[in-house]
Amino acid sequence: MTSPHPSVIRTCLVIRSCALVFFMAGVVFMAGAGATAQAQVQVIFQESAPKDRFEICNSGGCALGAMTFTLDLAGSSGGLIFDTSAEGPGVEVYQPFELLEGAGRVLRLPVVRDGGRSIELAMSGLAPREIVSFTIDVDDTLTSNPQGQTRVAGSEIMGARAAIVLESDNAALPPVTARFESDAMAELPISNCVS
Repeated sequence: MTSPHPSVIRTCLVIRSCALVFFMAGVVFMAGAGATAQAQVQVIFQESAPKDRFEICNSGGCALGAMTFTLDLAGSSGGLIFDTSAEGPGVEVYQPFELLEGAGRVLRLPVVRDGGRSIELAMSGLAPREIVSFTIDVDDTLTSNPQGQTRVAGSEIMGARAAIVLESDNAALPPVTARFESDAMAELPISNCVS
């Protein structure tokens, strides 16, 4: 019995490998066909001087429609507040709310009370990878903070809450909420995509 020529063996191996690749691609396609697109909104806090920054990013794969975004510092471990004027409970430098990115998405600018703990943004939507960001001064109310009250560590925002209420046919859906973790980020998984 003679053994097959090496080129015949290589051809058979290539054909089998290609068939396996096409089979696996078909399995992945079939699995993905029934899956629905998900949105994931990340809210990131960045300590900076003189302004602190919040970034709202749709890191998922589908667009979100009209919504109300709420940032609530009330449950934060550092007792955080917004310092927007020279008077009031803030410390040293103050900075009012300033929209940096996403002006076309924010329907109206919020009024943020000095010493307040909440911001609400009415937004027309958020496309995949789109960002709305703003700056404001955030101070803590801890008297024993070694960094002082003007510098906010990531762990001090832990426990603050981000929430999104999506609108569907002029009705509000139940809110999706998440707490900030020690990495200064809150992640909101959302299943109500526009596209």
